[in-house]
Amino acid sequence: MARRCELLNTGPMSGHNVSHSNIKTKRRFEVNLCTVSLSSEALGQTYKMRIAAKTLRTVDFKGGLDGFLLGTKNAKLTDKAKKIKKDLLKKQAEAA
Repeated sequence: MARRCELLNTGPMSGHNVSHSNIKTKRRFEVNLCTVSLSSEALGQTYKMRIAAKTLRTVDFKGGLDGFLLGTKNAKLTDKAKKIKKDLLKKQAEAA
């Protein structure tokens, strides 16, 4: 299983460990993934995902999964998130 966020596709970054004598060795900054169940109020479903902790904070700030997906550009989202967003927009169009 890849260490990637299932909403924004955030993956590991690379950098250096820097010693006291300023010797640099390569290291890898892993993503802080959390397994959570996010519920969509408009669709009436819950989705179990592994998302980054910083993405979870953003989802809470935007007012839940629906607000997050509607306020995020498709270029940033993964295929799974795009499908949920498409279903969400379809449901909103039917209601209107």
